[in-house]
Amino acid sequence: MSELFHRLSGLLEQGHRREIPDLMNDERFAVAERYAHAAVLIAVTERDEPGVILTQRPSHLRDHPGQVAFPGGKIDPGEDAVAAALREAHEEIALDPAHVRIIGTTDRYQTGTGFDVTPVLGVIPPDLDLTPDPHEVEAWFEVPLAHLMRRESWAEQEVFWRGQMRKYLEMHYEGFRIWGVTAAIISNLSRRIADEGLFDGG
Repeated sequence: MSELFHRLSGLLEQGHRREIPDLMNDERFAVAERYAHAAVLIAVTERDEPGVILTQRPSHLRDHPGQVAFPGGKIDPGEDAVAAALREAHEEIALDPAHVRIIGTTDRYQTGTGFDVTPVLGVIPPDLDLTPDPHEVEAWFEVPLAHLMRRESWAEQEVFWRGQMRKYLEMHYEGFRIWGVTAAIISNLSRRIADEGLFDGG
């Protein structure tokens, strides 16, 4: 196993040993009686400066057109979060599950639209030949992990939604707007691992 895999594994384990009471979550905005369970893959590339794979949804989709997201989707019957995240990443960007070294799951995120999302953290080789499915993914790109983990990379915004003020994070990176659920999952992960010394001098 790689040094990056071992470092991330140790930091995630350490990070989950402590209580963080104010992680981001949209549960209070949900109107659905029951949540639909989903999973996303946080795929970290094994480089000297690791990156994270993100996708952009096609503009023609009915739900969340053009939004930036992790590879992922609903958990099918008989699957767990890891299996669903790997399957969706394979379907969306042709990421072979055999290339993914799973570290584990991190904090679930309840969305205002009725999804209970489990993020799955894993490490992949760099420069894989990923091919997006045009029906599900318009483009994919890679953002340096250190850039995503640093609080100063993000702008905090606020909007009135469903009778309450909702705070959210936003980042513009090489023409892509990263915000909403994806930004919140990244923020929560950073609370678990960034403060534990992953980035020397970061």
